[in-house]
Amino acid sequence: MNVQLMMFVGLGGAIGAMGRFAVMSAVGHVAHTGFPWGTLTVNVIGALVLGAVLELSALMWSPSPEVRAMVVVGGLGAFTTFSTFSMDLYYLIDRGYIVNAALYAMGSVFICLVAFWAGMSLLRTILS
Repeated sequence: MNVQLMMFVGLGGAIGAMGRFAVMSAVGHVAHTGFPWGTLTVNVIGALVLGAVLELSALMWSPSPEVRAMVVVGGLGAFTTFSTFSMDLYYLIDRGYIVNAALYAMGSVFICLVAFWAGMSLLRTILS
């Protein structure tokens, strides 16, 4: 186990977790509904940024293993909330909000896939 690599992941994780908390708090403050808009928002942003970072890495940026781990594993791993997505989905189903649960699950997957593609495409366009 590489201790330096772990430290970079931990630093990225701390930054990502604080970012997630900030975004989810802000969205929750604005959207006073029972729908998990905060979780959906961070997952979409995370997918967009991950797509852009991976495309940037493929085209022109060769980060060190430490920086890549800090950004992708630590930062974006802590920022995105798929585990929280699962919990939110479970509670929607458990409370009988089946339509909202289906919309949330399908919306999360589809919108994040589109955001990932958009991040890659945006970087391709900017760097071409």
